[in-house]
Amino acid sequence: MKKVLIAEDEASIREFIVINLKRSGYDVVEAENGEEAINKYEEENGNIDVAVLDIMMPLKDGLEVCKYLRAKSSKIGIIMLTAKLLVGADDYVTKPFSPSELMARVDAVYRRVSIMNENEKAAVANPDLTTVGDFSLDYRDRILYKNGSPIELTQIEFQLLDYLFKNPDVTLSRSDILNKVWGDGYFVDDK
Repeated sequence: MKKVLIAEDEASIREFIVINLKRSGYDVVEAENGEEAINKYEEENGNIDVAVLDIMMPLKDGLEVCKYLRAKSSKIGIIMLTAKLLVGADDYVTKPFSPSELMARVDAVYRRVSIMNENEKAAVANPDLTTVGDFSLDYRDRILYKNGSPIELTQIEFQLLDYLFKNPDVTLSRSDILNKVWGDGYFVDDK
């Protein structure tokens, strides 16, 4: 089940967030301060997909909790309830916030975290296969799959996709792509 940790010291705000997350199908773990948030994370054995942290909390503030969670897991999604984006957080929401905005941001961060976890599981199950979203690149047979259906590729198409799959979430320049796929000594028009 989709599990979210909510760390917010104001009970009325925390209850409001919990109700909306539960309506959206999330399993919610609540904490009223930073120290309790860390304890709850440990009690759940790190089985938390997304953490929503208030920046201003007693005992340990949201920044300390964020640093702790990020040190424990690079996979957990973290949303800060604050005025500015902080190092280690994936997103932030300013107070006061609308419930629909917070739910949309939690959903978006959860989707990113779950895709990352699925791709990691697929890579462990078949090291010759790299998956990104609906697409899988089979290095042994040099075939691209979309939702399990094979798509044959030319050598250049395979090299291009290989380079893109190995650089997810990286902006690549046209010249970098051309050099990687065609090589330094080959002349091609970059248009």
